[in-house]
Amino acid sequence: MNANQVHFTLQGKGGVGKSLVSAINAQYFREKTGKVATFDTDPVNDTFSQYGSFNAQRINIVGTDNKINERAFDSLMDALVTAEGISIVDNGASTFVPLMAYMVENKVVEMLQGAGKVVYIHSVITGGQALEDTLQGLTSMLVGQKAPVVVWVNEFFGEVERDGKKFEDTGLVKDYQKRIAGIVKIDRRNNDTFGKDMEVMVKNKLTFDEAIHSEIFGMMPRQRLKMIKDSLFAQLDAIKF
Repeated sequence: MNANQVHFTLQGKGGVGKSLVSAINAQYFREKTGKVATFDTDPVNDTFSQYGSFNAQRINIVGTDNKINERAFDSLMDALVTAEGISIVDNGASTFVPLMAYMVENKVVEMLQGAGKVVYIHSVITGGQALEDTLQGLTSMLVGQKAPVVVWVNEFFGEVERDGKKFEDTGLVKDYQKRIAGIVKIDRRNNDTFGKDMEVMVKNKLTFDEAIHSEIFGMMPRQRLKMIKDSLFAQLDAIKF
């Protein structure tokens, strides 16, 4: 695995699991390489930086006028270029459009690649009412950015299907198969067991390993969390970053 990578988590729809994806990535790459640098650019919900295990750096992109200062992204780029190892960037829904515009206008992907970084974009799509909004956000990244995209299919709110087809069988995937580096599925499991265990873990901002060794959970919840971790990490392994 190339240890000189930058992973952006981007999606314009809020509440679909972006910070969870960033947290999973941080755990996965830390386990694989021993070290990650983490950054939180969400000015509204600093969920990612609340994970004490990651020591995420907050990037303040809101000016004194309470408006987004796009020049503040410059400091993030400086940090990404100089960071050692793998970097994880969690971006909020409210800054999705400004960051996307900044990345295109300033050719951020090309700049980072020129600095020796391998760049990936992670995007979440989810079932239920947010499906069309998340698909629109994913499409805008596939069209507007040049970095390979990892699609996270989050079925917490329902199965991700369009016109009776599973996401991986849709025309969008076929049209952009060369741009999609991989698909990671967060399965919809029993809400009373697996779902509740994940809810408690996320609410307490615990990593999988912290939760598995925490007194908050009994023997069977720990087993279920280990099963979820193993499933997600196996899917990430298959991408071969």
